[in-house]
Amino acid sequence: MLNNKVVLVTGGTGSFGQKAVETLLARYKLARLVIFSRDELKQFQMQQRFPESRYPEIRYFVGDVRDRDRLYRAFDGVNVVIHAAAMKQIPACEYNPLEAIRTNVMGAANVIDAAIDRGVERVLALSTDKAVNPINLYGATKLASDKLFTAANNYSGDHPARFSVVRYGNVVGSRGSVIPRFVRARAEGVISVTDPRMTRFWITLEQGIDFVLQCLQTMRGGEIFVPKIPSMSIMDVAAALAPDCRIEIVGIRPGEKLHEVMVACDDARSTFEYDNRFEILPSSDWWATTGGDRNGGKPCPEGFLYSSDQNDRWLTRDDLIAMVDPSSFKD
Repeated sequence: MLNNKVVLVTGGTGSFGQKAVETLLARYKLARLVIFSRDELKQFQMQQRFPESRYPEIRYFVGDVRDRDRLYRAFDGVNVVIHAAAMKQIPACEYNPLEAIRTNVMGAANVIDAAIDRGVERVLALSTDKAVNPINLYGATKLASDKLFTAANNYSGDHPARFSVVRYGNVVGSRGSVIPRFVRARAEGVISVTDPRMTRFWITLEQGIDFVLQCLQTMRGGEIFVPKIPSMSIMDVAAALAPDCRIEIVGIRPGEKLHEVMVACDDARSTFEYDNRFEILPSSDWWATTGGDRNGGKPCPEGFLYSSDQNDRWLTRDDLIAMVDPSSFKD
């Protein structure tokens, strides 16, 4: 589907963006691949890894999703957008709420307007489990962003643009996650756990990118795609990564949940189940007239809940160690 297409990745110098670029270059013959981000230093560093001399299809475009005019320029001739740019750190969002809103909400609106007006065909936005029943500002901004993207199909009119969302859980080893923090703390002999009852969904960066590319192929517009991924308790994570360390229970932090949810009970009536995913469908006149058959999906029962503590897939300690970068375990 992506061969001979122009693909743009917002937040292209982040963890997801860099791995996505590596995957796209390896799998497809793209007409052009645009890395859109606001950090020129990260772009410079990325150019050392993916130089234009070796990858003539690649372009580096400094810009911010807050800047509507810059997006209009960047989206010229683009066919597919993967929207990964966001403020993601919960404490930073809590301390700087307007900055989070400007990037995660108004930035999403700018991406939508530019995509419609510039003739982009498909936009897939990355979301998070924290957008479901949010209790912190980051989750609230991503919920608003999700609503913007799914509703954008209502007013794209005769333009080709279609918009969908991918929602998944914690990425193993991503910047700011608990896994690298536990690995670093091993040298001190003590690791901090907020609550021993806590559970989380886990996915590798590679799995997340594979799922995004699959959803780009199957999306019709308006869906929120949720992968079926395993859960793990925080105590098992600690035991796998720092088995000889003393565990200190410090209490749940502001804006943190005991368990994460990716499909809420109230969304069950609009959700279809597949072998490897759930799809939450929009409730809109546009979808009712264009959505059509769901290709074998099974409607979820009333009251269904996809929660990290009620999952039927669980990681063992050995499973987690196999998912983590082996270099993390080198002292």
